[in-house]
Amino acid sequence: MKRDIYSKLLEWKESNDRKPLMLYGARQVGKTYILKELGRNEFDNMVCINCYKNPIVEKIFSQDVDITRILRELSAYSGENIQPSSTFLFFDEVQEIPEVVASLKYFYEERPELHVAVAGSLLGVMEMKGISFPVGKVDIMHLYPMVFTEFLEAVGETGKLDLLRDAAMRTSVNSLLPSFVELLRQYYYVGGMPEAVKKYIETGDQEKVRKIQLDIIEEYEADIAKHAGRDALKARKVMQSIPGQLAKENKKYIFGALKKGARASEYENAIQWLIDAGIIYKVCRTAKAELPLKFYLEDDTFKLFLLDVGLLGAISNVSAPMILLGNNIFSEYKGAFTENYVLTQLITCNPIEISYFTKDNSTVEIDFLIQFAGKLIPIEVKAEENVKSKSFRQFITIDHSEKNLRGIRMSMKGYADQGWMENIPLFAIIPYLNDILPLSHG
Repeated sequence: MKRDIYSKLLEWKESNDRKPLMLYGARQVGKTYILKELGRNEFDNMVCINCYKNPIVEKIFSQDVDITRILRELSAYSGENIQPSSTFLFFDEVQEIPEVVASLKYFYEERPELHVAVAGSLLGVMEMKGISFPVGKVDIMHLYPMVFTEFLEAVGETGKLDLLRDAAMRTSVNSLLPSFVELLRQYYYVGGMPEAVKKYIETGDQEKVRKIQLDIIEEYEADIAKHAGRDALKARKVMQSIPGQLAKENKKYIFGALKKGARASEYENAIQWLIDAGIIYKVCRTAKAELPLKFYLEDDTFKLFLLDVGLLGAISNVSAPMILLGNNIFSEYKGAFTENYVLTQLITCNPIEISYFTKDNSTVEIDFLIQFAGKLIPIEVKAEENVKSKSFRQFITIDHSEKNLRGIRMSMKGYADQGWMENIPLFAIIPYLNDILPLSHG
């Protein structure tokens, strides 16, 4: 399946100032697949080294950082002649051998012509065990679950995808709204985990898709149990709490929902572990609509989201008919699915800073306030076609009128320009932002 990040990987391959590549991403988002695709398609040969339970590779890297020796022994181990000009050297599950990560500094300094990439499911939480991380000596990319536009291409809806990407065809998009909404329902259920999407394309079997999603959640819980140490139970509780927190439309994450009297300090390490593992996303509040947004983020007041809307459905035990039939998924759960969906689309768009806005002495709440293309953009998320909201208009036209802000409402309605605000269909988030500024996904 095609992934948007592939074009960025090609740019990396062709770059004259390329460094070894580290591809971050949660388990099962497709890191191994996409890097193997790059190796197969773009290089004369690929040497793929799996570091998981591999004592031979561990021994090769534990001796010293003599790159000539390391390459010679890797060639012998793999049975491939590693040629700097034509070989793609890929280390998978690299978190198992921190010495491989440390060696990237020397690959960069001594063999800059060699294309080297590493990936691992838990790179964000790996323990370097006293070994130095190669700061400034690596290129870093992030891979996320498939966004809705990637899903459209995967299920063969390339014609609809072309319409979304053509700003001049928005009238046609509006006339096809019901068919786009039907595809969005499918995405809400299947989500963007590549294995789940692949199974859906091959079989259309909703139960098999759900089984894959539940297996992935079990893998995450196994990782938590194995690697999160004394915070494992707390991390599992936090992950399981996200659907309920979103459904209640709290203005911030409520620790008391985890257990009576719970405090933020008890759970901060567990939350950070889940963030670093790529399983959840943290969006901080701001009470000031000012640039640069990062200066005004309140790190101790935030909302949490799951990395994939399909996994959100699985962890919530929401059945296929509830999502695929009727209006339940849009009208119930107070928009929890839609808000999580929007965040997972926005977070793939680089460069972007994401927050949400509330004030303690005000009822005005803005679902997302982003810094994008040098501007502040307020975003309102509506799960239904009923899109009336006095507070959104007040925020833009009254409270912050001097800033000349222009809002975006993401809803089930079609494109509509109201001057102070533009309505964007939920299924058109990334193509619309691409119209504002070309993005790098991943």
